[in-house]
Amino acid sequence: MKYLVTGGAGFVGSHLAQALVDAGHDVVVLDNLSTGHRAAVPQGAQFLQVDLADADATDRAVASGQWDAVLHFAALSLVGESMSQPFLYLRRNYITALNLIEACTRHGVKRFVFSSTAALFGGDDRPPLIAADAPVDPGSPYGESKYLIERALVWADRICGMKSACLRYFNAAGADAKGRLGEDHRPETHLIPLTIDAALGRRAGLKLFGNDYPTRDGTCVRDYIHVSDLADAHIRAMSQLDERSVTYNLGNGLGFTNLEVVQSVERVSGRKVPWEWAPRRGGDPAVLVADSTEIRRETGWDPRFSQLDDIVETALRWRVDHPNGYGAA
Repeated sequence: MKYLVTGGAGFVGSHLAQALVDAGHDVVVLDNLSTGHRAAVPQGAQFLQVDLADADATDRAVASGQWDAVLHFAALSLVGESMSQPFLYLRRNYITALNLIEACTRHGVKRFVFSSTAALFGGDDRPPLIAADAPVDPGSPYGESKYLIERALVWADRICGMKSACLRYFNAAGADAKGRLGEDHRPETHLIPLTIDAALGRRAGLKLFGNDYPTRDGTCVRDYIHVSDLADAHIRAMSQLDERSVTYNLGNGLGFTNLEVVQSVERVSGRKVPWEWAPRRGGDPAVLVADSTEIRRETGWDPRFSQLDDIVETALRWRVDHPNGYGAA
């Protein structure tokens, strides 16, 4: 099979591209390297440096191959930044996706897999365990931009016949078990790598936001899913697209508290994590856990890294072996 992976130099996209290469497929990674890393593109994958904001360049890239599927990961993805720059996120994420979707329909792409987000479920009345058919109420312009793209894909199916999988995943974490790829955001905002860096002495300390939530230890509960399990879910979702479009939530279905993340990093690393309490952040719900029943039932997907310590171990190993990530900052 031949696949085009946009954003394939980023965290989740690179792991998906690696899984496809490992399976013997022909993979082309498209990325503008604004947040991704050239060194994250797997060996064996072709690389195209293209900005999806350039509609003509996007069209040429899609026209350059007969794709069995296009998988779209490229996006601005910081929720907090989207609150301060809402129109940047709405414009950038939606327009770049429209350029890609239109090019795909023009050049006969039949299957499209979209990296969506749990940020679609941002309302205050969200249930603790969130199913794919839960009411959509984005709590940020980032989440809104992803929902606009999902709606565009509905019309791409109805009018042009391009089937799509919208995969709404929760907290991506971990690293390639063979140590080839890892997490290198700049700046880093995810709790597990921040906690690991605090344990390794690479940052002054860690702040845990809020200790009075109605949870088992007073801190927020989140559903951490290993990035390689996410990649596997994307591949399995493609098998459903011969006849219909699908929407799935992706998570372990297990919730871990912020304090349990700290304790896990301490167990796995053998080091103490310097941390302190900080006030709650606005908009942080007490519990966010995915109900992934549908994709498990329909595709046989079953996360291999279900335990938090196993996820942390892969992330820790990569950060120890790559103190500068994919290169000097």
